[in-house]
Amino acid sequence: MTAEFTWQKSSFSSTGDNCVEIAGLPGGVAIRESDVPGTVIRASRVRLAALLEGSKAGRFDRLTD
Repeated sequence: MTAEFTWQKSSFSSTGDNCVEIAGLPGGVAIRESDVPGTVIRASRVRLAALLEGSKAGRFDRLTD
């Protein structure tokens, strides 16, 4: 299922299998963790942008341990 995607990871990621990867799709994006490549989340670009904006603003900080 995910073999046809061109996955990218951040240049800030280490060389190990513990990073988030993203692939562009028609009308959206696919997101996965490199250590669990079979689990893929699909989202629109607008929703991904909202998630990133909320994360940067600290809106999800209360969800951490």
